[in-house]
Amino acid sequence: MVLLGTVRFGMAQTGTVVRAEASTSQPNVGEILTVEIVISNVQNLYAVDVTFNWNPSVLQVISATSLLGVESNPGGVLHESASDPLYVVEDNASQALGEYDLVATSVAPAPAFSGSGTIATLKFNVMSMGSAGLALKTDLSNYNPAGATLIAHTDTADSVTATATVPEFPTWMILPLFALAILLSIAFIRKRIPKK
Repeated sequence: MVLLGTVRFGMAQTGTVVRAEASTSQPNVGEILTVEIVISNVQNLYAVDVTFNWNPSVLQVISATSLLGVESNPGGVLHESASDPLYVVEDNASQALGEYDLVATSVAPAPAFSGSGTIATLKFNVMSMGSAGLALKTDLSNYNPAGATLIAHTDTADSVTATATVPEFPTWMILPLFALAILLSIAFIRKRIPKK
């Protein structure tokens, strides 16, 4: 992953987390799973480089929507203006690779973003049972006229395992089914016992 501009390592920043948050940890086959890539406690964010992976044999991507430019996407990240739109290098999802890539930066003199927000939202169809294999790798950068500085942070992704739907019997049906099983057993036994 490569961020735009000159990058050098700066002072470590603590507390910034980028997380792939799933709507549920155990979706059933046939259900829709939503994953939000969110950032919390960031200071002076100016560019993002996101690679998000999933198991393509378990999840099928339906949509991938970036929420960049808080002026047009409240709750999103990065700043933009009519005269200084965001510069998006890459914003696409590949089902074949099981990968979503997003690379974007604000453009000077737009201000840096600080706080928390949602970078992107992905929706998946759960196709089969198994581990969804969610994995996240990001690079974050601030802005400095002399060159960008990487922002220290932690990447994390929820653990998701798809399961099969198990039909549930209403409680009121258990007693009649039990009675039916007993009657069938009695009828079977009577047929087996020879008549005298």
